[in-house]
Amino acid sequence: MLELYNCMKKLNILEADEFLSRHPQVRCVDLLLPDMNGILRGKRVEVEELPSIYTKGLLLPGSMFALDVLGGTVQETGLGFDEGDADRPCLPIPGSLQPCPWLGPEVAQLQVSMFEPDRRPFFGDPRHLLGALVDRFKARGLTAVVAVELEFYLVDTVRTAAGYAQPPASPLTGRREHRTQINSMIDLDSVSGLLREIVDTCRAQGVPAGTALSEYGPSQWEVNLQHVPDALLACDHAIRFKRIVKGVALRHGVEATFMAKPYRDMAGSGTHVHVSLLDEQGRNVFDSAEVTGNALLQSAAAGMLATMADTMALYAPNANSFRRFRPESYVPLHPTWGGNNRGVAVRVPVSGPEDRRLEHRVAGADANPYLLVAAVLAGMLYGMEQGLEAPPQLDGNAYTQPLEVEPLPNDWAAAIGRLDQSAVMRGLLGDAFVDLYACLKRGELEDFASHISPLEHAWYLAPL
Repeated sequence: MLELYNCMKKLNILEADEFLSRHPQVRCVDLLLPDMNGILRGKRVEVEELPSIYTKGLLLPGSMFALDVLGGTVQETGLGFDEGDADRPCLPIPGSLQPCPWLGPEVAQLQVSMFEPDRRPFFGDPRHLLGALVDRFKARGLTAVVAVELEFYLVDTVRTAAGYAQPPASPLTGRREHRTQINSMIDLDSVSGLLREIVDTCRAQGVPAGTALSEYGPSQWEVNLQHVPDALLACDHAIRFKRIVKGVALRHGVEATFMAKPYRDMAGSGTHVHVSLLDEQGRNVFDSAEVTGNALLQSAAAGMLATMADTMALYAPNANSFRRFRPESYVPLHPTWGGNNRGVAVRVPVSGPEDRRLEHRVAGADANPYLLVAAVLAGMLYGMEQGLEAPPQLDGNAYTQPLEVEPLPNDWAAAIGRLDQSAVMRGLLGDAFVDLYACLKRGELEDFASHISPLEHAWYLAPL
């Protein structure tokens, strides 16, 4: 392992030298480590410090992966004071040294991943969790091809008098839209400059951004990231994409949010994951003339469905995440599947036989991409290894048909409990990771639940 590390270190230093020769104006580099919630942590260093980062790494405490969404350490995880808040080296991810156009020509960014001092992957880093599953597919001669679709809202930088988000005023009309209007070209025109800059910045960072479209909510958008035969890279792209969207939005005087449900009566924002599998000859093993695929695709789908309830805590990581799960909102409420049906949890999109794939439609835009894709791949692996048979596919309205399957967990505490008690997911993700994640999220839940909301005063103060 140490020999491989030294080889990669030399290649990465050469990569950095080549990047800096093309971008001589760069003076500082943002070192980015996504935490358990996908929030970017790290440090800004002068460019002269880069050689040390590549040889020794950036030292950060393991408690980076024990932080709740507010940045507080959940001490019960054991990664805080119990181990002296010990530092670990965070090493660069190849190919992630990129310019940051929205911050100016002097700033670049570099993604890192945490290791133990002996260069073993740190168990709490979600990127390593995904990497371990990728390796299990490789052992079977398979490579996952992954594409991530992310939805987000643009909101005004000024909140309402009650402190809530509100849509930004249209630069064309000056009005705030409060309507549902999917694929609206007028809405697209109103932010065409912002969306163009997002796509251009994605290209500058090597993020394969594709189609941009107006979604259901007011100033809600989706930009599709194209598929790549590397699950880790697909998630690296998603992390970069979120930072790009937020940074470019601020340059245009608005904020971007990947909050799952910013408005009570409007659509939530989701993350859809498309997955197919290539064999060692580069052929799609799901290739089938049948709309719902061949036996291998169906076993993979069956595994995703069988593990879905146990992994809801990864797809819906906080209290707001569960606000999305409402009938007829294009968010599945049961572990169902079918072809060309956006009401099911696992869809087989319309495609040619050679492009046959599975689309996971459960997660919110607030999910950590590495954990989301890890859970999807874990489910697929489970179905394939166990030879599971897929249940009958669902046709028509998934929200009105009587179903024999249990609904997915519909609250945060229940989802955490399902993951914590799942022998299957402990076997696939490891006891250490499941213990860490469940402890972290329970600590965050307890803190959230202790707060008294304005709605509680409005409903209960006077009558009682």
